[in-house]
Amino acid sequence: MQCAYFDSDRCRSCTLIPVPHALQVVRKQADLEALLADAIGDRAAALAWEPPLLSAEQGFRSKAKMVVAGTMDEPTIGILDADGRGVDLRDCPLYPEPLAASFPVLAEFIRVARLEPYDVPGRTGELKHVIVTLAPDGELMARLVMRSTEALSRIQKHLPWLLERLPSLAVLTVNVLPEHKAVLEGEREIVLTDRDSLAMAMGDVVLHLRPQSFFQTNTAIARELYAQVAGWVDDAAPASVWDLYCGVGGFALHCLAGGRTVVGVEASEQAVESARLSVDELARAGRDGADDAIFVAADATVWAREQELVPDVVIVNPPRRGIGEQLAGWLESSGVGTVVYSSCNAVTLARDLAAMPSLRPVRGRLLDMFPHTAHYEAVVLLERA
Repeated sequence: MQCAYFDSDRCRSCTLIPVPHALQVVRKQADLEALLADAIGDRAAALAWEPPLLSAEQGFRSKAKMVVAGTMDEPTIGILDADGRGVDLRDCPLYPEPLAASFPVLAEFIRVARLEPYDVPGRTGELKHVIVTLAPDGELMARLVMRSTEALSRIQKHLPWLLERLPSLAVLTVNVLPEHKAVLEGEREIVLTDRDSLAMAMGDVVLHLRPQSFFQTNTAIARELYAQVAGWVDDAAPASVWDLYCGVGGFALHCLAGGRTVVGVEASEQAVESARLSVDELARAGRDGADDAIFVAADATVWAREQELVPDVVIVNPPRRGIGEQLAGWLESSGVGTVVYSSCNAVTLARDLAAMPSLRPVRGRLLDMFPHTAHYEAVVLLERA
């Protein structure tokens, strides 16, 4: 992929751009296999790797997390340089056209609504970030991360202007982040549109994404990941499935089947509400298994350890820190026959697999979720020895 920002040294976020895309994936596969071999030893010999799933080289990101800087009349939307000044990245090739087309309109909205960009070195101003998500049908959700609610009335006043010029905008919110710290968003979210969620069609399942819910940034690869895991689960023919760290229900909803109970567990109440909305829609549409699915707002480790019955299959999709010692220990001693582990951090994946010696990895796949960086997604199927 050719990138003018990288070539001019204005942005180095995609550290692997000089490396041919195919070679990037080859090296990631080698890294993944080496990490697991070092961690689990002889158990790695039985692991059959499926061909890596390659992403498009550009236009693959469905979510943009853009720092706002500059001035009200000349804002930058992109990143900050080493001095904390704005670098505009509106033409970044990672974003598909419907998402990139929103950036100039949002930049103009900053001028129209008189939103003062936050100045990091000076700790002054209001608008810190613009976060935009693109749904497969072309609809958008935009979130304005503000220092306070000082500009809220102006944003509401000029919202009709924005909706007229950006008709694909389905959801607009203001997120309040008063603290001066290196985080993306605050806890408070103010929804300004009639809708508060974005419909993400993933094959025959529609997921509902609320503003603070996690969702993969590469929608095409995420769709393939759900299909991969659902296929492995169907091969196991389980009567019961738990999806721990279920988010908005992606894995759980793809694993619905007649005669099968599915339970999704997620700490975020917003995400659980979204998953319940999706399963209700599937039940109304007559989807087999939808009536036997429930979603619980709870800590995955605490919830699992409190249950008396053990399912046939457990899916885990933790954040980068992995599932940790307690949940790995519970899975090891629980007697669960099949575990599917989806990971965005191969280091913690390897550590957790080492802590479950009774569970033998039998199939695995690398998913090219984050081209041009050292990051990738991996999914492993484990069966009890």
